Amino acid sequence: MGRTYIVEEGVGQYLANIDLQGKAFVSGLLIGQCSSQKDYVILATRTPPKEEQNESLKHPKDKMDNLDEEWVTEHANQVSRMLPGGLLVLGVFIITTLELANDFQNALRRLVFAVEKSMNKKKLWSFTEEEVSERVTLHICSSTKKIFCRTYDIRDPKSSARPADWKYQNGLSTSWLSLECTVHINIHIPLSTTAVSYALEKNTKNGLTRWAKQIENGVFLINGQVKDEDCDLLQGQKKSSRGNPQVTYQSFDVRVLTQLLLSSDHRSTATVQICSGSVNLKGAVKCRAYIHNSKPKVKDAVQAIKRDILNTVADRCEILFEDLLLNEIPEKKDSEKELHILPHRVFVPISGSTVMLCDYKFGDEAAEEIRDHFIEMLDQMIQIEDLEIAEEINTV
Repeated sequence: MGRTYIVEEGVGQYLANIDLQGKAFVSGLLIGQCSSQKDYVILATRTPPKEEQNESLKHPKDKMDNLDEEWVTEHANQVSRMLPGGLLVLGVFIITTLELANDFQNALRRLVFAVEKSMNKKKLWSFTEEEVSERVTLHICSSTKKIFCRTYDIRDPKSSARPADWKYQNGLSTSWLSLECTVHINIHIPLSTTAVSYALEKNTKNGLTRWAKQIENGVFLINGQVKDEDCDLLQGQKKSSRGNPQVTYQSFDVRVLTQLLLSSDHRSTATVQICSGSVNLKGAVKCRAYIHNSKPKVKDAVQAIKRDILNTVADRCEILFEDLLLNEIPEKKDSEKELHILPHRVFVPISGSTVMLCDYKFGDEAAEEIRDHFIEMLDQMIQIEDLEIAEEINTV
């Protein structure tokens, strides 16, 4: 029996409203959350076309070989930065003309594996063996409106397609619990002298990997309490007349204790490293995660907020390095100290949903740029006055 995807009705309306405008196909991403029993899809977003593709795709006889995997995976990488903890790119969709109805499957298979591989490259964490490893591909014929929903096991490159159920549900986007956390970081990363050409970005990634282990091993307090990971997150709340927990609040406060305690049977080793310099990451990081309110477990909540902590720190560093490279900011002499402000995190509400997505902005960027980025990456219209900027001063 294949997996079941519970899909927000608004996603169905969005997909139905996509007009091929004379093109052979339109592709995009599906966003939501995995669980052991079923997956939840709360958003779909088309991949913006390259300017040079606009003409080449306006021919119904174009084959699926014209699907630009590199462009779609870059879109997925950008979108994954905009997702809070608990949410991820679940898979890909494609809408084709009737002429291409039989040519889509191999292209979708290649695409879903390429997207997953690309997004996982830069993560500071790995999926556990217990987690769902299936990702979804959705094909819709623009003429017949017929839907083909299949999944692939992304841990097995040779896996074959499995049929899956695609079921729409009203109100899915409001059925979420949020977890919020502020983490104060002070990460010291030595820069190696073993290779002059060793990239600053790679050095920083290695340092963040060591820091990530502290977060993974940290103790997480939910509303001031340490809870057993197998407990129901909503345990202790009032029951309704049907015996179900009444969710009296939507947000949980999370605190992290990252002090490493070594037992007597463990030895701590110190190393001496010759360095050419160092990078210090300091500041308060605002984190947020969401989990579906259907029997949520404490371990699921903790995992979601952990991953948001790791993702947002890594993403900010990556964005800063991209900005430095793009603007070709010259390096200072060894004796001079460089100070760079990491981008602020901006939370953005999605219409009709209790879930907020995010983006990042430097101090000199206008709110209109965030709005335009959301339109381009997520095909979502947002109001500038709804932007929630986390007032952080984070430096590197």
